Amino acid sequence: MIEELKQLKDQALAELSAAANGDAVEAWRIKYLSRQGLLPVFLEKIKSLPKEQRPEAGKVSNQTKQEITDAFEAKKDQFTGAANHAPEDPTLPGRQIDWATQHVVNQTIDRIVQIFRRMGFALATGPEIDTEFYNFDALNTPADHPARNEQDTFYVDAPADKTGRYLLRTQTSTVQIRTMQTQKPPIKIIAPGRCYRRDEIDATHGVFFHQIEGLVVDESITLADLKGTMEYFFKEFIGADTRVRFRPHFFPFTEPSFEIDMARSGATVKGKEWLEIAGCGMVDPNVFDNVNIDSKRYTGFAFGMGVERLAMLQHGINDLRLIYENDIRFLSQFK
Repeated sequence: MIEELKQLKDQALAELSAAANGDAVEAWRIKYLSRQGLLPVFLEKIKSLPKEQRPEAGKVSNQTKQEITDAFEAKKDQFTGAANHAPEDPTLPGRQIDWATQHVVNQTIDRIVQIFRRMGFALATGPEIDTEFYNFDALNTPADHPARNEQDTFYVDAPADKTGRYLLRTQTSTVQIRTMQTQKPPIKIIAPGRCYRRDEIDATHGVFFHQIEGLVVDESITLADLKGTMEYFFKEFIGADTRVRFRPHFFPFTEPSFEIDMARSGATVKGKEWLEIAGCGMVDPNVFDNVNIDSKRYTGFAFGMGVERLAMLQHGINDLRLIYENDIRFLSQFK
């Protein structure tokens, strides 16, 4: 039997050496090494040998199988290994690899977070699917407010719980409420995340957007703290020549409330000197009462801004839809 095995090995190695391409090598593998190949079938005969002959036959068969397998791997590498893909002229330059990069929105979020962290803000997050209590009730939004209509907000088809119907959050203010429920003052957080609203899709609106909100709660917090924080951030983010102004507005969860406008020397946007960029205000005492924070002892301020708007301003993007069309030619500009 050992002599027959040697003849089989010689035959197999000779045919393998003559294989001229990858297909021929694969055909050889099927013939000799597959489950029903010549070598496995032959090795099965060892079981029928007399007991005293099996050790020697087993040793030789293992050596033979290893030699044939090693020869096959070496031959296969000639057609599938790295050497087969080497350029004909090794002096030619290699191909340039285009490395992936962060999406422009994520880049903007990271930069915003970095600036606020230098001011001592902690990062906070919360669920994108929340309830009416966190999205509206706790934020002092009345039951008849237009934002609560199904024409403006995406409600989720799920049974309501004790805190109201489920919805896709319209603002990251929900994170502020959750933080104040679990953490007592002093509080100093920023909450970035995705929000959803039923807007018509155009150059400046979509059905979702990214928002960053901030909240500061402590004793003796004043409007001056809010104004100083916002001025510092926009000067850091946009440029040292940035001017910021507060314009009176109304939000249910802050009192007084303001829109923040910014301008840069000699720059205009669509012919306008001032551009609305964020909303802010002093936290309404009713909000503190809703989360069991003593509104007579503590004061605070909150602010919110759209990430996409800041990205468009920073990079001169004139259409929001470009950001989410996933066109590599567009996104590859922001490396």
